[in-house]
Amino acid sequence: MRKARRRRRLSMTSLIDVIFLLLLFFMLSSTFTRFAEVDLDAAGSGAQVAADTRPLFLQLSPDRLSLNGADTALEDLPATLAERIAGAEAETATPLIIALRGEVTAQRLTDVLVALRGITGLRATVLGAG
Repeated sequence: MRKARRRRRLSMTSLIDVIFLLLLFFMLSSTFTRFAEVDLDAAGSGAQVAADTRPLFLQLSPDRLSLNGADTALEDLPATLAERIAGAEAETATPLIIALRGEVTAQRLTDVLVALRGITGLRATVLGAG
């Protein structure tokens, strides 16, 4: 008569080692990208806005960008704004109102804010979509 073979228990140690090695492999082979940072200043202290300064109005939609009613390309926006605020006084900031129209993505708004970042003498306010 044959002896009944005993089943050996499966060792968890080797399974844990394999999982640890896979985890280590994926952690080391992953690339972690750093996204661009955009400083968003809360309302409060900042450059003064003179009472007689007329604000600029920027309408931002998913496929269109217009400054005071004139269509503008995103690449041309910094130069156009720099021309408009060139005559403003140094100690006062020119207000820029950014109105979101339609389904504007966060990436589109970030692209505009990054383009505005290098312009001095400008105080931007973003209005919600409506």
